[in-house]
Amino acid sequence: MATTESPTDTSALAALNDAYVRSVLRGDVATFDGILAPEFFCTNPDGTVVDRNGFLAQTAAPPSLDDLQAVDVRIRLFGDVAVIHGRTAFTTKTGRRGRGQYTDVWQRRSGQWLAVAAHVTRLAE
Repeated sequence: MATTESPTDTSALAALNDAYVRSVLRGDVATFDGILAPEFFCTNPDGTVVDRNGFLAQTAAPPSLDDLQAVDVRIRLFGDVAVIHGRTAFTTKTGRRGRGQYTDVWQRRSGQWLAVAAHVTRLAE
């Protein structure tokens, strides 16, 4: 299936990606509650895999980052599925700087984009 480009979908997904990154930094469970599909799974930087409830629980814990920036974000559309790739730059509460990569998979359901999967890798600098 070829990539389908839609400026409206791309803008919506870019905004959702920004909200996702901000929510990680702020421990914003309410935002995640609205954008994660019921069957969402995330592969964490340490290799553990958590379901939606586990992800919301870890989001509710005090954030370990002081700063998190997404760069080089790429949004690819495949009909009602989108894949977002991005690099991150972050600073932990202890001042350690790092970088990472993430891949998020989104699905459009009844006109709403929901995150169905995420994979996060972080590296210390």
